Amino acid sequence: QPQLVESGGGLVQPEGSLRLSCAASGFALSYYAVGWFRQAPGKEREGVACIDSTGHTTDYADSVKGRFTISRDNAKNTVYLQMNSLKSDDTAVYYCADDLMYSGCNTSDFTSWGQGIQVTVSS
Repeated sequence: QPQLVESGGGLVQPEGSLRLSCAASGFALSYYAVGWFRQAPGKEREGVACIDSTGHTTDYADSVKGRFTISRDNAKNTVYLQMNSLKSDDTAVYYCADDLMYSGCNTSDFTSWGQGIQVTVSS
């Protein structure tokens, strides 16, 4: 059964760091663009960072530019999201998803989703 599984979330203090991982099983993630999305309570799901299949193109939400970095290791079938200088506004459930034909970090374009993982930024 092809699936994406997120890990690495948890509770962190403001200005702290976390690294999320999105591991694929049952298929080769190297053929897909991958995006990280998040949804806070009462808010719509939004794109955070996306990377194309080659890793040469990345896109970030303005709110995370300079703080978050998306990367991929196709040999490990995994995409990462390094999150630094975390703020309380970053608190949300984070999801990874894949897209066979990358055309931007748009929630509606991504077809297969992980189950999500909680990130809470609080002192």
